[in-house]
Amino acid sequence: MAAAVTLAERGILVTVFEAANQLGGRARRVDWNGAALDNGLHILIGAYRETLRLVALVNRDAGGALRRLPLDWHIHGRFRLRAAPLPAPWHLALGLLTAHGAGIGERMAAAAFMRALRNAGFRLAQDITVSELLRRHRQGAAVTRHLWNPLCIAALNTPPEIASAQVFLNVLRDSLSAARADSEIMLARVDLSALFPAPAAEYVRSHAGQVLTAHTVDAIAMHDGNFTLRTRGQQLSFSHVVCALPPQRLAAAVAGLPQLNAAATLVERFNYQPIYTVYLQYPRDMALPSPMLGMADGLAQWVFDRGALCGQAGLVAAVISADGPHQNMTQDELAQRIQAELRQHFGALPEPEWQRVIAEKRATFSCIAGLQRPAQRTPLENFYLAGDYTGNEYPATLEAAVRSGVACARHILEST
Repeated sequence: MAAAVTLAERGILVTVFEAANQLGGRARRVDWNGAALDNGLHILIGAYRETLRLVALVNRDAGGALRRLPLDWHIHGRFRLRAAPLPAPWHLALGLLTAHGAGIGERMAAAAFMRALRNAGFRLAQDITVSELLRRHRQGAAVTRHLWNPLCIAALNTPPEIASAQVFLNVLRDSLSAARADSEIMLARVDLSALFPAPAAEYVRSHAGQVLTAHTVDAIAMHDGNFTLRTRGQQLSFSHVVCALPPQRLAAAVAGLPQLNAAATLVERFNYQPIYTVYLQYPRDMALPSPMLGMADGLAQWVFDRGALCGQAGLVAAVISADGPHQNMTQDELAQRIQAELRQHFGALPEPEWQRVIAEKRATFSCIAGLQRPAQRTPLENFYLAGDYTGNEYPATLEAAVRSGVACARHILEST
């Protein structure tokens, strides 16, 4: 949708084929018991400039759709770091030095770590794991456990023992060391479909394009210099193609295009990480102390008060990123476990009225150290790859997906 909007804005006629009945992919609305849920909770930050730009372009209520909060990294009962009201990088430096939940030595080491990264331009001569990076910079146990490791898992959806330190540094550079506004947290007040995909589709249609849901592209072939796409028994011809399929479906889709073999081979080497979201509907008067809280010593890493965020009173969402023992539980067992963890943190809670577990078992690629990713521009002229898995500096995030689509669109605009 980012590619389609960028092209439509410049007067290029586009057709979007979406295999599912609903737009959004892994960032879409799920309707359950009369509530609009998200299939996975995605947090935006101020540094997500391309995402925020496109949301503002297509969404008339962009300002009301996002709640902007200063950086407040709060692991309930364990650790809290709040950005100071100062320009970068002093907002973070003072925040680290005054953080609660770590000794002064650890806090000073964390501030020195960020200073060393800035001096090195947030670049490594050779990629290593996040855990090794933290060891080399002598990061203490508390700040590692409650800041760096959870930040790595939240951003890369990959355990720090195998996660790419260079990609992690890219995230730190743009979120914590740039402008103070870049570190701010953006929480959606609406479901993810309403935030961007749905208004993006309306934008494309208003610019004479088409957005066709429930249209699976079964095959792609070359014919007379154009691309022939087969969908619903029809053969349709296009001059350019942006392929935004999930990486695990790429090889089958481009089997008839040998120029894409190298990219398909790269992607076939990927491993994947899950994201589980557990929704619990409590009575409407139930509320958490904050719209977003980290949790330690359990399975749930973050909990969100959907009542405070988007008016869904009593609805709590718990997120579990990356692999772990929760993958071996039934959905009922997992929901019961999360209820117990919430009671440990917030005291006696009533029984929820209903529960819903949404498991994205291959939510993102494993962002491991040294991972090679295919470029958006391919050896096949006028054929491009879009997706958060393609080559860019970011892990598998909304911003990475949007940037890839915009990059594909700009390549097309340059060639026409």
